[in-house]
Amino acid sequence: MIQGTGSDVGKSLLVAGLARAFTERGLRVRPFKPQNMSNNAAVTADGGEIGRAQALQARAARVAPSVHMNPVLLKPQSEVGSQVVVQGRMVATVKARDYQAWKPRLMSAVLDSFSRLAGEADLVLVEGAGSASEVNLRAGDIANMGFARATDTPVVLVGDIDRGGVIASLVGTKAVIDPEDAALIAGFLVNRFRGDPSLFADGMRLIAERTGWAALGLVPHFPDAARLPAEDVLGLAGSESRGPGAVTVAVPVLPRIANFDDLDPLRAEPNVSVVLVRPGTPIPAEAALVLLPGSKTTIDDLEAFRQEGWDVDLRAHIRRGGRVLGLCGGYQMLGNSLADPHGIEGAPRTVAGLGLLDVDTVMTPEKRLAAVTGTSLPDGVHFAGYEMHIGATEGPDAARPLLRLADGRLDGAVSADGRVAGTYVHGLFAHDAQRAAWLARLGTASDGLGYEAGVEAALDGLARHIAAHVDCDRLLALAR
Repeated sequence: MIQGTGSDVGKSLLVAGLARAFTERGLRVRPFKPQNMSNNAAVTADGGEIGRAQALQARAARVAPSVHMNPVLLKPQSEVGSQVVVQGRMVATVKARDYQAWKPRLMSAVLDSFSRLAGEADLVLVEGAGSASEVNLRAGDIANMGFARATDTPVVLVGDIDRGGVIASLVGTKAVIDPEDAALIAGFLVNRFRGDPSLFADGMRLIAERTGWAALGLVPHFPDAARLPAEDVLGLAGSESRGPGAVTVAVPVLPRIANFDDLDPLRAEPNVSVVLVRPGTPIPAEAALVLLPGSKTTIDDLEAFRQEGWDVDLRAHIRRGGRVLGLCGGYQMLGNSLADPHGIEGAPRTVAGLGLLDVDTVMTPEKRLAAVTGTSLPDGVHFAGYEMHIGATEGPDAARPLLRLADGRLDGAVSADGRVAGTYVHGLFAHDAQRAAWLARLGTASDGLGYEAGVEAALDGLARHIAAHVDCDRLLALAR
């Protein structure tokens, strides 16, 4: 089990790299995260949803993602509450304080999923959540030491030297956790090192002496990590500065932005500058496309969009001849109205949309989770993606659909002038031909890169990087 001294120390990518490295050795590897919190989710082959990081780890292990790889997924809807997804299906919406009482009930699902994966694998790589030192949350824990103790799983603790204080974070973890928990920690890794590794040799020895844990590796910063999907919005960053010929795609960063890996293929294009529009800043006038991303709480995010004045910016953008694309929740925002009669996102209500597409949306309790393929209209360009949404959207502009799915269904809507469009399908830009078609509409060209091939190359590079800096033989010997 790979646990961390804190969030965003690189646990997800370390597990992905190890999964690919051990798969290359001929082992049957399965990733597992007992509990995850993320609005960046993926559809699984068995018809549920899990955290996007576990889907990437499954890909690294060259197996199809399964709901059992992430049996408990928390999808935040507010500062104090989240949807609870168990083995791929939403079961409740709870406040953080109430969730503490839920955790013991969820352990049975966690252990069931773990047992299923263990039965089909030579090696299960378990990822912890947050920090192992959060002793205030230890009672009933299912994400870190609670799971490790329940399954007698050896733990490797990861610290991030790039953020500073790595010696204190590792030694301090040993100081605050229960001795029986500490006994399960067999070794440690220091991640994201920059510079001459010999300069930290004394640091590695000091940590080992103070904790009694084996030093299993000092892992340098991996530059190609940016080519892999970020698990958390904290890891979301815009494109590097592009040349003068690059087109600008502006993306308002909503409070509950979801499935933001839709942006990754665009960020990889050298002729595209993805500008993340943070609160307090306007939508840039030079944008060729404004992309409204998915949202976990569409109505609340629409209100936040208006509070920022982005609705005014968006209309000015259209008057200048710019294009707008809404994905999933962003599509719903573009319509005339959004109705939530069942109170799925809070109190039942109906609110006015942005009025840029002549459609209306009604939230429905049923959630559609499915991989889809088809062609875009009217150009007939192929795509592959997935649906992950609640709600039905209808209206005159839906008579001009954006996509035709392989099963014959029509999806999305396009305005009469063709400048505003929306769709429920995620993952459009990951398909090379579809991304090239969109860039052509914006007046530029794709450089012909194969996005999926690039992800595979990055995973292979990550595996080699970890194998060169982590004692993988010793790590494997620790497993039981």
